[in-house]
Amino acid sequence: MTNKNKCKQLRALLGSDELEFILEAHNGVSASIVERAGFKGIWASGLAMSAQFGVRDSNEASWTQIVDMLEFMSDATSIPILLDGDTGYGNFNNMRRLVKKLEQREVAGVCIEDKQFPKTNSFIDGNKQPLAGIDEFCGKIKAGKDCQSDDDFCIIARVEALIAGWGMEEALRRAEAYHDAGADGILIHSKLSRPDEILAFAREWSGRSPLVIVPTKYYSTPTGAFRKAGIDLVIWANHMLRSSIIAMEKASQEIFKSESILDVEDRIATVDHIFKLQGAEELSQAQERYLKQSNDIQSIILAASRGSELHELTTDRPKAMINIGGKTLLGRLIEGLKKAGINKSTVIAGYKADSIDLPGIEKCINEDYQLGDELQTLISAQNNFNDDMLILYSDLLFREYILRDLIETDGEIVIVVDSALDNPNISGCPDYAYCSKEDDRSPFMQDVLLTQLSSSKDALDRTPSGYWIGMMRVRKQGRQWIDAALDELKTTDNFNELKLPDLLNHIIEQGNPINVHYIDGHWLDVNSLDDIDRANDFTK
Repeated sequence: MTNKNKCKQLRALLGSDELEFILEAHNGVSASIVERAGFKGIWASGLAMSAQFGVRDSNEASWTQIVDMLEFMSDATSIPILLDGDTGYGNFNNMRRLVKKLEQREVAGVCIEDKQFPKTNSFIDGNKQPLAGIDEFCGKIKAGKDCQSDDDFCIIARVEALIAGWGMEEALRRAEAYHDAGADGILIHSKLSRPDEILAFAREWSGRSPLVIVPTKYYSTPTGAFRKAGIDLVIWANHMLRSSIIAMEKASQEIFKSESILDVEDRIATVDHIFKLQGAEELSQAQERYLKQSNDIQSIILAASRGSELHELTTDRPKAMINIGGKTLLGRLIEGLKKAGINKSTVIAGYKADSIDLPGIEKCINEDYQLGDELQTLISAQNNFNDDMLILYSDLLFREYILRDLIETDGEIVIVVDSALDNPNISGCPDYAYCSKEDDRSPFMQDVLLTQLSSSKDALDRTPSGYWIGMMRVRKQGRQWIDAALDELKTTDNFNELKLPDLLNHIIEQGNPINVHYIDGHWLDVNSLDDIDRANDFTK
């Protein structure tokens, strides 16, 4: 299998001179099995995915849950995925957002049907299901095509007129309108056990654009009939799910009845087979290459301030030691670092330093914390600097993936910037980041440099690119830049007033690049009493 773009692969299937086939999958392991079986593409079935969640095929699983599952499926495979996108999960605006999120996860296309939201499965009272207006559905197609960034991303329009009993003339009228609106292919659906309607439609359609079918009901039709009719793509739509259900029901009944696994053990997949499908061998190879490097990362955590805006909560402890959801802020941070393989942390204490008594940390005390600001605190731990380290504030709460992705991002100094300027969790006086490029919502590793950090939203003649969240990754040369900058800034009259953004701006002024890793929310810091409730909700 080549590594060409998945969207190009799907478009090639639609434009192939041969009749092509794709098979349903509903999670990462089933998608991997489909690829290993030899299929060139995957149908991410709405019925199958809703069933594996244990809910009905009536939009009871949210579109975000579907997209999350698609991410696992896409990561597990190298062949294209065509999503059964129901009605697009809403109106034209929902469709635009869906297409963007699918492209971010390297999903190659989406099929949407011309029914009303929320949908019901076509084989449940199909003739009672109202169809969307043609103009409305065409607008949805156009919205999806207008917002896609990859020209090869495919939108397939599924015509439900035959299912709903509206007849062939209406089916052809709708298909033509959808084709004119920009659909990359037409899926014609039928609930009959014979292919008569489908073959008649194919004759009338006469190859005006790629034609897709789902022969769930007319499965006994020889595939040669589809070839002769000029069908381009056949979707086997739910057979992975259905076959697994039969196997699981049989095994569970036997185990329950016999109170033993002896009779089924030799007839089910081995644990090693599961490991193979999960890519365990690749992980073992990656551990040999990367794990030692990850374990060498250390952290420097600034925890010297009281956090006076928290009032009586910090009377006898610094902000880092207040309780959030049963754990201290600092305790949660250390726990998250350890999960990422960062086991050595230096905590710079100041106010009520004795109250910082967490196990497994090295404590460095800034005795003069009241006389200076963040850089004066940072130099207290300069002897603890490492050639691979994180520098971060102690009041941060964030989802695990943010730290994981930061560790994997290249750059001598990399800072994390939240591009969601409308993030409601931002409080206090945020540090606005101005960057060389705005966040294009790529899933990972955009090539972006920091231009300036400022406490002012109007520091430059343009809108800020986002907020710096107070976390950076520093490698060997970056450490040298920081050491040199601290030595230079210590000689200035206002050194005791300087903060970490001043340090980073100075490094940029010296001509050294600082890379940016963009995120979109999923973090907060605790600056005031109003933040406490948000923090408690965040940790639930």
